[in-house]
Amino acid sequence: MGKVFGRYKMGKYYNYTVGNGAFQWARNEASIKKETSLDGIYVIRTSEPKERLTAEDTVRSYKSLSQVERAFRCLKGMFDVLVRPIRHRTKDRVPAHFFLCLLAYYVEWHMRRALAPILFEDEELPEDRKQRDPILPAKPSESVKQKKATHKTADGLPVHSFDTLMAALATRCRVTERLTSEKLDLIITKLPPLKPIQARAHELLGLLPVAGK
Repeated sequence: MGKVFGRYKMGKYYNYTVGNGAFQWARNEASIKKETSLDGIYVIRTSEPKERLTAEDTVRSYKSLSQVERAFRCLKGMFDVLVRPIRHRTKDRVPAHFFLCLLAYYVEWHMRRALAPILFEDEELPEDRKQRDPILPAKPSESVKQKKATHKTADGLPVHSFDTLMAALATRCRVTERLTSEKLDLIITKLPPLKPIQARAHELLGLLPVAGK
């Protein structure tokens, strides 16, 4: 019985007795009535005064935990930052490993925000979260619906996922050629021109708050 109740998560709604060759059960009406009164309702409490954090902002802050969960999935997933496996289990190297993984995620997060106009991401989402009703289901903006329908940006460029965009940027490389002879030692560096999607990505990444080159 424990295995069945554990599978369906319904144990608190029934009273049952298992004996030698006997099994009796009955609905737990008190528990059912209590749960029915809370159907579709959840309560969020905070120690902050309403002058500092309104009810709406409290719900928005609670729902922003989904971004934290996404970060953990990215760090622990099989195709993103890949915290695991950790192959250097020493006191100094493990914290350094996690620091580099978190730093990599931080860079990726900023890149996704900057590159949102050419990704399948809702570039209006950060502002929408501040203004929309925190209770009603979230709705995608018209711009992201258009991108998903046409697979094109407003200026006609192909829309990418973050991974495919990184692959497109990786196709551009610097080529160094060296010509040598008895009288000549010439080094030529070639850098192919940017493709339209690469140029747009470079333009957007130029907005990142990064100092130096």
